[in-house]
Amino acid sequence: MAEQNQSLADLQHIKKMMERSGRFISLSGLSGVAAGICALAGAWFAYQNIHSWGAGNCLLNDFSNEPCVIKLDVLLLIAGVTFAAAFISAFIFTYLRSKKNNVSLWGPGAMRLFWNTFIPLAAGSIFIFRMLQAGMFGLIAPGCLIFYGLALVNASKYTLGEIRYLGYCEIILGIINLWSIGYGLEFWAIGFGLLHITYGIAMWWKYERKTSDSM
Repeated sequence: MAEQNQSLADLQHIKKMMERSGRFISLSGLSGVAAGICALAGAWFAYQNIHSWGAGNCLLNDFSNEPCVIKLDVLLLIAGVTFAAAFISAFIFTYLRSKKNNVSLWGPGAMRLFWNTFIPLAAGSIFIFRMLQAGMFGLIAPGCLIFYGLALVNASKYTLGEIRYLGYCEIILGIINLWSIGYGLEFWAIGFGLLHITYGIAMWWKYERKTSDSM
């Protein structure tokens, strides 16, 4: 009986090792919280800039006149800075958790996660860039949410499985936004801000709280 129990324990240990090598499990919940805060800050700055230029409804119509072209350039700059800040903060928290768990940040699991996230995001970026060229500005926000949600669902096979639910929420939010053109900024704030913060807190509570309390 003792030998059988030992064999079972060895099999469970091997299974855990295989799961660790196949999945990147060091995503930190604090990464989601930080990314969400950056998104909310970016949405706030974008809102302030949109309304500081008067009541011209560029987002609902077009950016063909000069004031709206300037506004679009500023909004793209805010979006770029927000993405960079969210990415850097998420990377820092994930790196710290990987170091704490003694897991390589660039192991096989991380590479699988990267490629399965990158491909839908790259396709979405090309699609959104073409919409910008075509002047279809009202579809940019829902497009971002939908492609980002698809990337999360696709990546969930190689990291914490709960991330697929965040992906589902992003997709649903993007689809709703397709019938609420003109409210893209609000949907962005909810999808990239509030949902990220909610998800991050839930993941921290489930996977990292006990580790933090024991330190």
